[in-house]
Amino acid sequence: MITRIDNAHILTQDPARPVADSVAFANGRILAVGEAARALPADETWDAGGRTLTPGFNDVHSHTVWFGQTLLEVDLSQVATPEEVYAAVRDAEPNPDGWVVAAGFRPSGLDAPVEIAQLDHATGGAPLLIKHNSGHAYTVNTAALRAASVDPADPPEVDGGEFVRDADGHCTGLLDENAMRAIQNVTLPESGEEIGRALELATRRYLERGLTSVTDAGVAGGWIGHSPREIAAYQNAPLHTRMQVMVTMDVLHEIPGHASDGPGWGLDGGLRTGFGDEWLQVGPVKIFSDGSLLGTTAALSENYACCSHHGYFQGDPEQMRARALQAANSGWSLAIHAIGDAAVDFAIETLEEAVDEHGAPAMPHRIEHGGVVRPDQIERLRGKPIVVVPQPLFIPAFGDAMAESLGPERTAWSYPGKRLLDASLILPGSSDQPVAPGVPLEVMQAFVERRTASGRDYGPEDRLTPAEALYAYTAGSAAATGWAGRKGQVVPGQLADFVLLSQDPLNTDDLSTIDVAATIVGGELRYGSF
Repeated sequence: MITRIDNAHILTQDPARPVADSVAFANGRILAVGEAARALPADETWDAGGRTLTPGFNDVHSHTVWFGQTLLEVDLSQVATPEEVYAAVRDAEPNPDGWVVAAGFRPSGLDAPVEIAQLDHATGGAPLLIKHNSGHAYTVNTAALRAASVDPADPPEVDGGEFVRDADGHCTGLLDENAMRAIQNVTLPESGEEIGRALELATRRYLERGLTSVTDAGVAGGWIGHSPREIAAYQNAPLHTRMQVMVTMDVLHEIPGHASDGPGWGLDGGLRTGFGDEWLQVGPVKIFSDGSLLGTTAALSENYACCSHHGYFQGDPEQMRARALQAANSGWSLAIHAIGDAAVDFAIETLEEAVDEHGAPAMPHRIEHGGVVRPDQIERLRGKPIVVVPQPLFIPAFGDAMAESLGPERTAWSYPGKRLLDASLILPGSSDQPVAPGVPLEVMQAFVERRTASGRDYGPEDRLTPAEALYAYTAGSAAATGWAGRKGQVVPGQLADFVLLSQDPLNTDDLSTIDVAATIVGGELRYGSF
């Protein structure tokens, strides 16, 4: 059956034909655009009423299960005082395992730190897990520490993480980076049913935001995964959008095979990057090299402006590089989490070596985040098949705190945008949801505006035009995920994924005020109406 959308202002993202007024599609793919579309005998027509149609939005770095879970857990995203935290967890119902779980916590937004004794009192003896919005820390109470066999009076030293202590050496309840694994050892794995429910909720919410494709940046293992069977949960869940999943490096292992095949490193059966289809696909392997700017655990080449240390790597860099190259040798694309500029140096060196030894992969290698990317690093990336994946919405969400941690020079290098385009690099759209809100039009506005919550300019030389921001979230994201030429543009032969908008994003003062009127995935109207 052929469907045609008429009377539309279509921003095709095709440089050869930037604007059209009609598109026809069938069997999930675009057949024709403009006059050629109107010449086809359509079985049904949808009238756009002069509104703007673009390719569906594509978030290449989100955390879908985690986001879905936040819709079910105690929401701490708006708390401003410790008392509000205590009240929220006091009123919460424990989950079936007896834990009180809260999400969206941002300690820097409070007027004073929470106290573990008060958390103990508020939960009445139930173990408490508070997930920080950064994803790189937990706050827990004494019952949670004891459930994890951690002595609150004498917590252990952890490589690549920390049980933060008070002046007496007792645990404050704050767990950074790899210290979180102690809690995960008793709260994970989660059931396939739980994961599936989170996926259904999250992908339904994605449709409301105009998202048709999303990459989940870390599944099945490590401190960011939810279950060793997480991909199976994806297969079983009622997904409303196209999904790509990054498997964490922890999951990969040596795979025996014929001697002529050489060494193998990956998943059982030899599954690797690219396996799957247009609906569910295995993406790159996710490798964590450092931490976060907000927690001052990202690895910088010089000390933070706010404290006398420069962060740290999450493991021995040479061991991380060796494992990354083993994966690349077995056909995996690499996605290296690197926020500090020292971590970005590590990522660039590792990815250059992978390309030199094994060539450019069909799905590009990636540097996730790029919290501080020096000018010399961008110049070094010029012409290389490596994608930097920044999250511009971090600027209005956390920019003031990040600027205080980094100082003026490094703030100007933080979460680049225009500088990547000027170096002829692929720039995709991403949010890191639920670390920051995942509404694409809000992320695009942050690309354009680059202004903190207090009104401070943040790296203004990296501002994009609205057209560049829209291209990033459509065609740019398709290229970053190995789908260039197959989705992300309104072009014959590409996937029929569209979003209908209330206004033209290229002719508005604030993209975040635009409403999503309809979302079409594979030619099917899945949200809204015409």
